[in-house]
Amino acid sequence: MILSDLRAYLMQHHRVALADLILHFNMDADALRGMLDKWISKGKVRKLPLTASCGTSCCQCDTTLTEIYEWINQD
Repeated sequence: MILSDLRAYLMQHHRVALADLILHFNMDADALRGMLDKWISKGKVRKLPLTASCGTSCCQCDTTLTEIYEWINQD
């Protein structure tokens, strides 16, 4: 996968959990974070504030489920 594949996926889905990116691209979380950091540094993507859970009361969410990235539309 290259940066343009990640860009296209983010542009299509707008907001994506890191867990979804891991499944879609079949890549390690740290490798994806490195690629996401490239887009963040270019001002195209932002990492949304990390939440403690997915919204349920179990409090057992994997942090990758609540790590959300958003493509920034610059119309």
